[in-house]
Amino acid sequence: MLGSYLDNVREKSPLVHNITNYVTVNDVANAILAAGASPVMADDPQDAEEITRICSALNINIGTLNTRTIDAMFRAGRKAQELGHSLLLDPVGAGASSVRTNTALKLMKELRFDVIRGNASEIKTLVLGAGTTHGVDADKADSVSDDNLAFMAGFVKDFSRSTGAVIALTGAVDLVADSERCCVIRNGRPEMGRITGTGCMLSGVMAAFIAANPENVLEACASSVSMMGLAGEIAHSHLQEHEGNSTYRNRIIDAIYNMTGGILEGGARYEVL
Repeated sequence: MLGSYLDNVREKSPLVHNITNYVTVNDVANAILAAGASPVMADDPQDAEEITRICSALNINIGTLNTRTIDAMFRAGRKAQELGHSLLLDPVGAGASSVRTNTALKLMKELRFDVIRGNASEIKTLVLGAGTTHGVDADKADSVSDDNLAFMAGFVKDFSRSTGAVIALTGAVDLVADSERCCVIRNGRPEMGRITGTGCMLSGVMAAFIAANPENVLEACASSVSMMGLAGEIAHSHLQEHEGNSTYRNRIIDAIYNMTGGILEGGARYEVL
């Protein structure tokens, strides 16, 4: 079933507007292309709103904020919402600084997101209104494990209920939830955390998946998370002894490019709580 959502991305090839951080922007664009969609990046306030008009989805990533891009996020977000486009928030580093935290909270207050995707510390910060993170990485104390799985599944369901968004909490164990269901996804490799931008790439790809599958947002998000994790597994299996995280990043993008609905269907490891 999850494979059909990837097939829809490849068939429809939605155009995704990304206001994302400059650390990972090239990788985000290439991951979206590899998944079968098309990326566009516009973060000037006078350009972002107009570009949003021609897209099917908007991915807002707060990883490298400044006053110009914050303005662009709100302008593009309001336009995307007005046009009924898919809207995703990636609150990178929420909890690490007041600017990041307050910007994410204000975006949530003023815009209606279809999906909010972040690590456990970022999502916890949005729920509580404040928090601390280890840079842009999740605090180990906030991670999902089999010991706290039931609690965390309830936590993300409650957050979905309060925001109206599908919540994608990603880490060693990924949770994708609406107010009633939580998909527990166990694809991926720990080495993916040694690459800058796997989360950013996932957010861009996820925006493409929800744009191509607007009536099945939860399932589309779960499919994109499974695909990214499975791509990490496939890419790792192809690494040679002398290769490291730079090659690994490229192999992940290649694995996304070569992914099919059938491969995804056969390799996805998930359960629904």
